[in-house]
Amino acid sequence: MADDRIREQLKLWEDQGYGHLPVCMAKTQYSFSTDPTRRGAPTGHSIPVREVRLSAGAGFVVVVCGEIMTMPGLPRVPSAEAIHLNDDGQIEGLF
Repeated sequence: MADDRIREQLKLWEDQGYGHLPVCMAKTQYSFSTDPTRRGAPTGHSIPVREVRLSAGAGFVVVVCGEIMTMPGLPRVPSAEAIHLNDDGQIEGLF
């Protein structure tokens, strides 16, 4: 069952010392529920948790709820590090 798997994952992270991290909820921005058609602050609902992700470097746990897409992480070396001005004052390394 998904609930048991998620609880086990959270317990493992807690045992590994990550139990103090804040939680970031990834869900629809239109409602406190995970249903974007139930706008505002509806009552009487449960929020299904689809998965959890540890962002140890950033210092938080992401709880993914409902049918939401999350943005991919950044590469180890951002593209901005290759951008510079050459001796003629022109920008290089954009593409």
